[in-house]
Amino acid sequence: MDLDTVRTFVAVADAGRFQEAAAELAVTQQAVSKRIAALERGLGVRLFTRTPRGAELTIDGQAFLPHARELLRVAERAAASVRTGRRALRVDIIASRGAASGLMRAFHHAHPDVELDVLMLVDIETAVAAIRSGEIDASFRAVAAPGRPLPEDIESVRVLDEPLQLLTGPAHALADARSVPLAELAGHRIWMPGIVPGTEWAAYYEDLVAEFGLTIEATGPNFGSDALLDTVADTPALATFMGEHTRLVWPAGHGLRRIPVTDPTPVYPHSLLWHRDNPHPALSTLRAHLATAAAAPGPAGTWSPDWVRPY
Repeated sequence: MDLDTVRTFVAVADAGRFQEAAAELAVTQQAVSKRIAALERGLGVRLFTRTPRGAELTIDGQAFLPHARELLRVAERAAASVRTGRRALRVDIIASRGAASGLMRAFHHAHPDVELDVLMLVDIETAVAAIRSGEIDASFRAVAAPGRPLPEDIESVRVLDEPLQLLTGPAHALADARSVPLAELAGHRIWMPGIVPGTEWAAYYEDLVAEFGLTIEATGPNFGSDALLDTVADTPALATFMGEHTRLVWPAGHGLRRIPVTDPTPVYPHSLLWHRDNPHPALSTLRAHLATAAAAPGPAGTWSPDWVRPY
């Protein structure tokens, strides 16, 4: 169905006269008549009855009018969704409670005029494909696992080094420590059922295990962070790693401890990815905000894998 004919139909219905509709649409009255006739042929019904007072909607025209208006509204929303600067900035943050979510909340607070559409994608291949297709504008990732370089048209900048902390229950052997050297974690069971094979964070923890002789268990179903907290709180032999900026709330009776890890402090490197030809003006605003608001790179005494892209 041709949208120009639908638009012309609505204009005639609103004006009540073909001549006034023609003036509003900046076309000839003959063009209006041809469009209405074409629409009527396509629908197989009469939409208007000509009277001395102008053009009156038939019963079929009255039935079609609300649908015609909705067609035009949908068409406008579809066009606006891809107009640079008029659609929301679409950003992948991986998880709702992680550091990237905090960065985007801070950006929204600083720039409330920027409309945002926040998504959560699982793996870097999906995120990169979405950036390249235009489905999203940016993604927060660790960039990039060994043997999987970014495509040449994808840009990235490292925006935050997030220290890892050890999360334990109150009966864990390290529960009362103010900090714990990384080497002392060898031999302790660290349970992380949320690790997804093939993701960049899985590659990160594989390197951490290999370099420091840790034991990280990813066994069992992942029922989410609440179930993880429940299990760690009730199991003295288990602990887990948690990003310093991960926002969690647990019942007071859990007595969970967040313990800084030192000598060295493992930091998880968050980078922002985007397509080099993306013209969305809010993307530049986001990058500028992160450049001034995000934490500086990890100082001496921190650790991240060799494959992590430098600042």
